[in-house]
Amino acid sequence: MNYTLLKEQFKNKKVFITGHTGFKGSWLLLILKELGAQVRGFALAPENEHDLFNQLNGAQYCEKSIIANILDVEQLKKEIIAFQPDYIFHLAAQALVRKSYENPIETYMVNTIGTANVLDAMRSLPNACVGIMVTTDKVYENPERGTAFVESDKLGGYDPYSASKATCEIVIDSYRNSFFNLQDFNVHKKSIASVRAGNVIGGGDFSKDRIIPDIVRSIQNHTPINLRNPNATRPWQHVLEPLGAYLLLAAHMHQHPEAYNEAFNFGPAIDDVLTVKEVTQSFISAFGASQQEIAIDDKEHVHEAKLLMLNSEKAKLKINWTPKWNATEAIQQTAWWYANSQIEVSERCMAQINNYFAS
Repeated sequence: MNYTLLKEQFKNKKVFITGHTGFKGSWLLLILKELGAQVRGFALAPENEHDLFNQLNGAQYCEKSIIANILDVEQLKKEIIAFQPDYIFHLAAQALVRKSYENPIETYMVNTIGTANVLDAMRSLPNACVGIMVTTDKVYENPERGTAFVESDKLGGYDPYSASKATCEIVIDSYRNSFFNLQDFNVHKKSIASVRAGNVIGGGDFSKDRIIPDIVRSIQNHTPINLRNPNATRPWQHVLEPLGAYLLLAAHMHQHPEAYNEAFNFGPAIDDVLTVKEVTQSFISAFGASQQEIAIDDKEHVHEAKLLMLNSEKAKLKINWTPKWNATEAIQQTAWWYANSQIEVSERCMAQINNYFAS
């Protein structure tokens, strides 16, 4: 990771983040503070007092922290236009597959219409701006054949979450063609990229129905860890991997605004594959909870993909990005964060940020 480039590109720059109160958004706030950026955030309030944003008092890292809904298009547009950001990172989303089955309409509205709202607000900006639109590795039509997806593969979505994010990609591409066309760049001055990352793990995630938070809760409550899909594989990566990639891509786009207006995969190495059960066992070992019981939940559950891999060669070729920590290292870093609760939360996060960017 070219930390010098990031420092040069983000120091004293205005950065607008949607979803800044979420897990990834909170980590991004800390990184941008370290880079010397001026940040304005726009998001719903964290769901509970234990969320990372609240533990960090995340509002202190913002020039302004706006608690609002991404579907409030008028307020969103007003805040973006007033701030005139150099960069927009759109992270706000309904990000859980199982919740998307419970609330499909909300998922489609937040993920698809919310993204359209951000893009439409960008149309009204008079200044040059780079937009990083965060989608997911689940945007691809997935027959689970064992091949790693490249950016040109067919989009699809079995569950409402995946479909809502695939729809996002179509909306992004439509805005890129219709309103931010490269042929008219000197008029609109906007650069837009969509970014597709893998299953993110890291300290401070307390979401429901995510493997690491579920493991931590089981360890703390002395209850068995129930695994729904023990043999499912995912592109596991530490939260700093995609965030570092988003920042690196945005920095390149700021330097060469007409060169990177497309989709990018940011996943681990193709051979860096672990099952849910292997991740669980590795985390328990790294946490030091060797007596922890694992149970297989064999009840019938909603459909979730069992096999998913990304090909990130394009990111390597175009912006010289490769992952730094493999899945085992990512699990060890995450386990260290949760196991060392006696250390201040911000200190734990900053130690890992400094370690990641220095390595």
